[in-house]
Amino acid sequence: MGQITRDSLMTLEAYAKARPALRAQTIEHKKNRRVQLGENVALMFEDELTLRYQIQEMLRVEKTFLEEGIQDELNAYTPLVPDGNNWKATMLIEYPDVDERRVMLARLKGVEDKVYVQVAGHARVYAIADEDMERENEEKTSSVHFLRFDLQSGMAVSLKAGATLAMGVDHPAYAAHMDAVPEATRTSLIKDLAI
Repeated sequence: MGQITRDSLMTLEAYAKARPALRAQTIEHKKNRRVQLGENVALMFEDELTLRYQIQEMLRVEKTFLEEGIQDELNAYTPLVPDGNNWKATMLIEYPDVDERRVMLARLKGVEDKVYVQVAGHARVYAIADEDMERENEEKTSSVHFLRFDLQSGMAVSLKAGATLAMGVDHPAYAAHMDAVPEATRTSLIKDLAI
């Protein structure tokens, strides 16, 4: 699995020159790493490339060049890189209408714990959510959560052998299920696993 270190990041000047190509590469890469579950929940599966791009963008936007600021960005994003035995995803709850979003975020408390992946022939694996900080309060859940799916023994081997990968949400206020993610997504996610 790729590592993002201080020494592996570009300077602001170098990134400014490389940004158009890196942006295009990252956008193309993300197409196979986004899974839409129903109309209002999306999972963006993170990896070294997506997170390196995010860090470089944050440094660019904030014009950060001091070591402390760079380390803060690394500390925020590197825990989201999969370690070979799991997948990590940013979960986005998307309701365009502000009033509907407010109502649904209140109804969807706990939804982050009801998201799962399932390799054919194996049990569902539910997400471990928001390990960095609590993103839910007494009134509502957040529209963004960070999820980790720890795969159990044999799941990676089954995927590599061609097993389908299902995903879903089984919250009382929001249910969605995808019997099989697209093959390009399954192939991209397999690359995150040390087999």
